Amino acid sequence: MKILAVSDEVLDMLYSPAVRERYPGVDLLIGCGDLPYYYLDYLTSALDAPMMYVLGNHDHGPQYTVDGQILTGVRGGLNIHGRVVREQGLLIAGLEGSMRYRPQASLMYTEAEMRCQILRLMPQLLWLKMRHGRGLDILVTHSPPFEIHDRTDLAHRGFQSFRILLERFQPRYMLHGHIHLFQRGSQVTRYHETTIINVYPLHLLMLKQEDE
Repeated sequence: MKILAVSDEVLDMLYSPAVRERYPGVDLLIGCGDLPYYYLDYLTSALDAPMMYVLGNHDHGPQYTVDGQILTGVRGGLNIHGRVVREQGLLIAGLEGSMRYRPQASLMYTEAEMRCQILRLMPQLLWLKMRHGRGLDILVTHSPPFEIHDRTDLAHRGFQSFRILLERFQPRYMLHGHIHLFQRGSQVTRYHETTIINVYPLHLLMLKQEDE
């Protein structure tokens, strides 16, 4: 299974008629936030693959297409914030936003507020773990976990509650954005049973058949 994940930056090589030649056979698209709806909409249409996404702290709406249409979400995509979905045999959950560094701003959360978002997911995750022997395959977030790929400033600090979620449910992968890298190429870190990937600005994840 081939998964193309993107975050934080519109890439000309993807927003191009040649994208299907560059990335043939993509089975699933994942958006990790801070990307315009029209871009994600284009990818899901051009690659003919379903799109699962979360919003980043800069994804305020409404957004507009070049011809003036108002977009309130990704056409052909599914916002998975606060949800667990089953897609092509994979259990995928999403959590949007960043650490709150401005009062009252949307798509930002304090540590306590993010913990509440996770607690709302718990019943479904526990039920799935009982039924399938696992609670989650892929966790999709905008922000990273605390002290893994994050920075020391509040705006780019990761969530401690993400580490607890990873320890409790041990998803196979966690995909996040938000942390821009000076050198292109994904950051990959192993934490307990989870491979954590900073996808900025893209990451191609290949799942072998035995992983599905």
